[in-house]
Amino acid sequence: MNTLSQRLPGIALALVLALAAIWLASLPAFSQLGLSALTIAIVGGMLLGNTLYPALAQSCHHGVAFSKAQLLRLGIILYGFKLTFQDIATVGVAGIAIDALVLSSTFLLAFWVGRKKLGLDEQSVILIGAGSSICGAAAVLATEPVVKAHAEKVAVAVATVVVFGTLAMFLYPVMYAAIEHLGVSEFAYGVFTGSTVHEVAQAVAAGRAVSETAATSAVITKMIRVMMLAPFLVILSAWLSRRHSGGQQEKRSITIPWFAVLFLGMAGFNSLHLLPVHVVDQLIALDNLVLAMAMGALGLTTHVSAIRQAGARPLVLATILFAWLLVGGTLINSGIMHLLH
Repeated sequence: MNTLSQRLPGIALALVLALAAIWLASLPAFSQLGLSALTIAIVGGMLLGNTLYPALAQSCHHGVAFSKAQLLRLGIILYGFKLTFQDIATVGVAGIAIDALVLSSTFLLAFWVGRKKLGLDEQSVILIGAGSSICGAAAVLATEPVVKAHAEKVAVAVATVVVFGTLAMFLYPVMYAAIEHLGVSEFAYGVFTGSTVHEVAQAVAAGRAVSETAATSAVITKMIRVMMLAPFLVILSAWLSRRHSGGQQEKRSITIPWFAVLFLGMAGFNSLHLLPVHVVDQLIALDNLVLAMAMGALGLTTHVSAIRQAGARPLVLATILFAWLLVGGTLINSGIMHLLH
């Protein structure tokens, strides 16, 4: 068992990285690009991890490991305070159905293409699939404890989210301007954005580039997609347990990711509005800090050489998934909207 004194140097380093990332993310130059504190934290961590950190690793190892494991789980649990079940009512059954179909189709496509066509390892496929189909970096981080992936694979998956989520953020408003004359409403554009863009921050930016109405429906649809993270992780854990049991289910119990269940519990508690708004705001700020610390710690233990060894295949998979989110997402959105209205 590592003592607090052993962990403190590494935790302090992760904290400094996180605070720097949060400050940089608040600057217009970074916020206008849709770069969240999480993205900046992992990039900063990787820069340090491949330069100065090896000299500090002996004294910081325990705290960095604690930050990217235990603090990560705490961050996912606190993420629930960004959600309320009342949000669901705003976009209704259509929004829930669209999110569920986009999520499941994207993840299944990721697994089929990644494993059968590209020959990628299972961990990389699951991480890239989760990032593309649910909520970007947060989904990749939340999935990592379930699949027990290496830091390099997590970093590659996060990188794909950053690349294609940023591209979507600039591409979507241009697309809307081109089809606006066809009678597509700002609300419908927002639902499409929320159901297909990777990160929450990217969905907000893409929505706000059109209007506040679009931004609101984008955020709500996106947060419903985030809420689906908990059942996704439970199903994934059960499926992996059966898949790797070798037909001997009694010898391998299903591992329930309790942090995902608690995350949904926090969202439920937040829906009751028992806490004052300023307290919830402070909890959300704490969550941003904790997740940024986990991302920074992850970056510190990520080696660029290992990412290079991953080659082009993860990027090819992410490209195919992005194309599906655009084309398949359009078909799913228009089909469900037409069916239910």
